[in-house]
Amino acid sequence: AAFTISLHKADNTTVTIKPRAGISPSCQIRVKNATRSELKVKPGENATFTFTCRAPEKYFTMKIQKNIDCVSGPCPFGEVHLYPPRLPRLNRTFVWDVKASTKAGLELKFSTPWLRQAEPGQTCPDSVGYSINSCIDTATVTIGSFCRNGSVSGIKLLGGVVLSLRLPWDSPLTASGFSIANRASIKRLCIIESVLEGESSVTLMSPNYPLGFPEDELMTWQFLVPPNMRASVFFHNYSLSNCERKEERVEYYLPGSLSNPEVFKLSDSQPANIAGSFNLSLQGCDQDAQNPGVLRLLFQVVVQHPQVNENVTHLVDLSKEKNMSVTIHFEGWPSHVPPMSEPMCLICKDPRTCDRVLTLASGAAYRISFLCKDLSRLRITAEKSISCVDLRWCQRKVYSLSVPKAITQLPVQLHRFIWKLLAPSQLNIEITSPSLKLQQHIPEQRCNTSYSYNIISATPTTELIVGVFCPGGAIEKIQMRNNITIALKTFGKGFLNESNRQDLKMSFVPHIKDECTFTVSPGPKERVHLQTPNWPYGLPPYVSISWYVVVPSKQVARLGFSRERMGIACQTGRAYLTVKEEAAGAEETVRREDELLPKPRDLHHDFWVNVSNCKPSEKMQLALQFWVTVSDKQLDLGVIIAAVAGAGVLTAIGLTVCCVKKKRKKSQTPMVGVYNATVNTQAPGRQKPFRKGRQNNESHVYAVIDDAMVYGHLLKESNGLAAPEVDVYRPFDGPMGPVPPSPPPFSFRKDMKCSSNPEEPLADIDHDTYTFAHQKPGQLEDTGDTNEKDHGEMSLSLLEKEQDGLAE
Repeated sequence: AAFTISLHKADNTTVTIKPRAGISPSCQIRVKNATRSELKVKPGENATFTFTCRAPEKYFTMKIQKNIDCVSGPCPFGEVHLYPPRLPRLNRTFVWDVKASTKAGLELKFSTPWLRQAEPGQTCPDSVGYSINSCIDTATVTIGSFCRNGSVSGIKLLGGVVLSLRLPWDSPLTASGFSIANRASIKRLCIIESVLEGESSVTLMSPNYPLGFPEDELMTWQFLVPPNMRASVFFHNYSLSNCERKEERVEYYLPGSLSNPEVFKLSDSQPANIAGSFNLSLQGCDQDAQNPGVLRLLFQVVVQHPQVNENVTHLVDLSKEKNMSVTIHFEGWPSHVPPMSEPMCLICKDPRTCDRVLTLASGAAYRISFLCKDLSRLRITAEKSISCVDLRWCQRKVYSLSVPKAITQLPVQLHRFIWKLLAPSQLNIEITSPSLKLQQHIPEQRCNTSYSYNIISATPTTELIVGVFCPGGAIEKIQMRNNITIALKTFGKGFLNESNRQDLKMSFVPHIKDECTFTVSPGPKERVHLQTPNWPYGLPPYVSISWYVVVPSKQVARLGFSRERMGIACQTGRAYLTVKEEAAGAEETVRREDELLPKPRDLHHDFWVNVSNCKPSEKMQLALQFWVTVSDKQLDLGVIIAAVAGAGVLTAIGLTVCCVKKKRKKSQTPMVGVYNATVNTQAPGRQKPFRKGRQNNESHVYAVIDDAMVYGHLLKESNGLAAPEVDVYRPFDGPMGPVPPSPPPFSFRKDMKCSSNPEEPLADIDHDTYTFAHQKPGQLEDTGDTNEKDHGEMSLSLLEKEQDGLAE
């Protein structure tokens, strides 16, 4: 199809068609019989042309520039049209270059849906964009780039202006969308007018952003806000230049203010909760010629409905706190910043000082309010430092690590409370939980509470993640050598109900030898899982960790490890696992990194578990898990049977002794033992077995006769009772009775020592059996050895000498 461009000379318009940058010239422009790659039509000229391809929009762009001189002649005020009509469908840019005197002002008025300022590099959704530059003498200042659908309704400029409108080849737009009006001098670089209707927000930038604002210039933003709405200003990005004279600042004209203009530094919190329209001005300074620096500003204005609770204040009393800060912020802060288009939650220290993030320092009391429809989008993060200055005083003090009520009573969820504990070089830190105790959060034993503690031990060069803990476990105490950071993190709203039960305490204690020591007190029938710090990355080289496990009396603990080996190879040094029971003579179990870990075992007393690391080889780290259970001690069945049998035997012996005593009282001729001179009377040794065998030792043979026949001539009558002489022995020369006295029961032997190990030989036991020799008639004396047959038939076990005396 053929296109015709006809330009009037009075329109002062030039049309230029050029090839697109970076596209190969595979399409040409044919004018009459000649082809060319570029076409320029000047004022007063006509041109008819065609393209040699079917889709010229892929290969060409078009620029239409109109020059307007408002200095030497009248300005064509009013709506600006897109001229000339019926242009080819190419990507095109309309440029209006308006020259005007600095003594007068120009106003650009935009038709709805108005404009929105775009950040550098940002493209407009419909690819329709405006660029506005101010021309003062020979200087050009970029006011900004804009897209359609925004709140910017007009811009007033000092001097001339260059306005560009970019349209894609398929845009149906037929109007420029703005008009030009004449205004008196505005005595500043520009005035940007923004109309904010309903709940909305607008982001604006200083001229030349992100480059510097012109030196010693002044510009203003006018915000038209309905009187029943509330506006707040937030500076998101700014920088300052190096001033030689004056000071860079912002000035506000606020409704109802008695001190207009109100002056703020760019670093100050900006006014908030403004009821109605207001002005904001940016003032530059005289810059250092050698090092001018850059003054720039990107800010946001948010308009909201008045909140029902905007007049409700909450007291946050931090007057008695020290070294503490409380920050109220939006969820995800500081890593995540919500889009500026989202409704904003504001926290206000006073009616005019509001922000999305508010930090309160200790030592003062505050009354804050919230401008937010949904407080669940807000969070609290607090931090408190505790250090030791006077060594003698701080060792006697116990510090409570609990969240102050000034925080828990706020209608905002606590996200994290951080305690930074700083210990001097002479002291270490001890963490205790006397009543709740702590549970270590590991895969086999997950925390299911509304909050947890993340404990980190740190030095200037290293960091040891002790672990994540929650209340309701078996760990009573944790001692650590370095500075400690404890971060309490909450999960859900349940913490408000559980905050009153916090019992975490901290104190400074004397130096400990290990990097970290845990005191664990398992409950009955409770299985406690524990793991080394820095899980799963492993202990740092040469670090030693200990656990002291308390075993209640009348109970037994069982210790087991989650795997068979440590799983590391040492590059330097050795890694050790040590288990030692706190009992006299208890053995110490030690395993190296190349040995199997101990099998599950029972421990009856308090015990230690220590893990000492070496310098592992690359990609191998020492990380151990183990478990402890506690249960009641179970008595052995054999012990119970032996005890019952022993009680029965003692009862029988007692009855026998009583019967023998009664019988002796009735008898005048009690049976007594008679010394036999022909028998070896040496007592059997207690420490060593007999040196002689049964065949050449008569110490096991005793002659037993009727005692009345032996000592009868020595007895004297006294009231019918016999009184034998004590400690007098005589050779036997009388007749012998037919039956010996019965020996004491077998179970009454004292010299037998029972071994708990059935394979262990009995020490200090005489293996020869001591017997009574039952004399047969006609054998009044027998000083020789009895034969093996007689021993088998007539031998019985004897008691020790003390028991013989008891039987007598």
